[in-house]
Amino acid sequence: MRNTACMGLPSMARPSDGKNRPMADDLVRRRVVVRGRVQGVFFRDSMRERAETAGVAGWVRNCADGSLEAVLEGPEDAVKELARFASSGPPRASVDDVQLGEEEPEGLRGFEIR
Repeated sequence: MRNTACMGLPSMARPSDGKNRPMADDLVRRRVVVRGRVQGVFFRDSMRERAETAGVAGWVRNCADGSLEAVLEGPEDAVKELARFASSGPPRASVDDVQLGEEEPEGLRGFEIR
């Protein structure tokens, strides 16, 4: 089992605006593709629930090849935590591989299941 989630991500600490909320520069965006037994095991709903709790925007969807794809946008620590969750998933999931890619934030709001 190869798991690449959160490996090799550089530290990108940035100053805060002093109000305990992320500044626009603090936002990161990651695209996550998860392979294994990841469909039909409440993976998408678990991701949505955790994203909403953590203040992460984006979306998650099942793909035709049996994988799951998600875009996560928000504070770096919260996005990293969701990427870590993707490496194991909910109890009924069995994750074989996780691919994590960096993208430029687009200012997404809310989190949806597609």
